[in-house]
Amino acid sequence: MLDLLVCVAGIYACFLSWGVLQERVSTTPYEGQRFRYFIFLNLIQSLVCSGVAMVYLLVTGKRVSRPSWPLFRRYAQAAITNALASPFGYASLKHIDYPTLTLTKSCKLVPVVVMNVLLYRRRFPMYKYVTVALVTLGVSGFMFMQPTSATAAAKGAATSSLWGLMLVLVNLLMDGATNSTQDQIIHEFRDVTGQHMMLFMNLFGCVINALWLLNPYNPELGQALAFTMQYPEVWRDLLLFAACGALGQCFIFYTLANFGSLTLVTVTVTRKLFTMLLSVFWFSHQLSLGQWTSIAVVFSGVGLEAYVKRQEKLRSTAAKNASKKELDEKISTMSVDAMSANTARASPGARVSKRKV
Repeated sequence: MLDLLVCVAGIYACFLSWGVLQERVSTTPYEGQRFRYFIFLNLIQSLVCSGVAMVYLLVTGKRVSRPSWPLFRRYAQAAITNALASPFGYASLKHIDYPTLTLTKSCKLVPVVVMNVLLYRRRFPMYKYVTVALVTLGVSGFMFMQPTSATAAAKGAATSSLWGLMLVLVNLLMDGATNSTQDQIIHEFRDVTGQHMMLFMNLFGCVINALWLLNPYNPELGQALAFTMQYPEVWRDLLLFAACGALGQCFIFYTLANFGSLTLVTVTVTRKLFTMLLSVFWFSHQLSLGQWTSIAVVFSGVGLEAYVKRQEKLRSTAAKNASKKELDEKISTMSVDAMSANTARASPGARVSKRKV
């Protein structure tokens, strides 16, 4: 449990900083010009993450070998769906507003479960489905009941559209396919660690992004390099952004490998809720009754999973202790029986010796 708490704290800290840096890179003007080259940014992120994963594996002495063909295909599958997810999310913002996107993305647990079932016929314990439902309802309710001004509400109503929601749905399904495939890699290939997956997923990401940038009909690479030469200070923000993302990915892939995709997505989905909750206490904001109810629903879902896992751990420990006790009793009984048999065999010999004397 301590490992999970450290991972949660690491994910929250790294990706809160990562979000601030992402906003800085994408919205801060550099002498009046904004950086708009996000595939180039993704390439930088993938390169730094690959380097961090390789250094981690070398320092910890873990073997890095060429993946087998089945594992290679799984990595490629996860990397492609991961690369395809972001463009659909960005494209949806042309048709819906950001709060609508955030609200829809809060339901990410559902497609993760759906894609696990559809793609890999995986089944989960009933409490997992209940947890998914409670967390999804709670986070969605919290976002939906967030107070907005009449202007913002009118803008949201004007910009929301069925097409935008369809694009978000594709984004969610791609995310679900990525997470379920990563789960399958961990289950199917027992020698793969979270750091191995981080390395190869990002190497595949480098290849995919590089191929897109090297497309002769795509001018983004040349424009991005020209921008960084004209405004070299942007490199500081790009590298800080990539470093925060790389450190965060270390926690993410460790969580994925040791606790599964549902736990990981629960952490990432609830991050925004806990961020808002921290803001409430820090800045004395007011929450509606519905939002407090939504928070209670989320905590009930998280608490349910923690309780069930605790009970499973206690039952497992009790079963191990019972098995050990039963084994000790059998060994003790066998020892007593052996001693009795030896005594019985030795007794006649003693009587014969006495007669000879």
